[in-house]
Amino acid sequence: MQHNHYPKFFLTLGVSFVVMYVVMYLNTYEWDHVYFSLMRFYMTCLMIVPMAFIMLGFMGSMYPKRWVNLFIGGAGTMLFVVVYFLMRTQSFVGDIRWMEAMIPHHSIAILTSERANIQDPEVRKLADDIITAQKREIGEMKQMIKRLKEQP
Repeated sequence: MQHNHYPKFFLTLGVSFVVMYVVMYLNTYEWDHVYFSLMRFYMTCLMIVPMAFIMLGFMGSMYPKRWVNLFIGGAGTMLFVVVYFLMRTQSFVGDIRWMEAMIPHHSIAILTSERANIQDPEVRKLADDIITAQKREIGEMKQMIKRLKEQP
């Protein structure tokens, strides 16, 4: 009896996509620094495509339909190229989306600067300056996002 493993293949990719996207936020300093980010969405897409190819390569016996595999390969390649272009051009990223991507990015800088085992006084001062600047900029961006979202 031959099983159709393709639905599980796509379900695995879908669940993995969500998990990868969420995991990318685990290095934020505070949970209120988490915003939807097109850049992280793009990066998740760019990770899922190779994952699909690796799954097909290592578990090929579970996916015997050549035409389906070729379709997955072609669609995956097209998705990768399109998303790579969108990421590099920052298409669809305007004022709000840019700040929503930058807040988690700044938050990572706070986390690493605050919690790293920094011994050198000059490096510690640099880290403290980064923490101060990033916290200030996050506050500014949150205010701007609120203002821009309230505009008609």
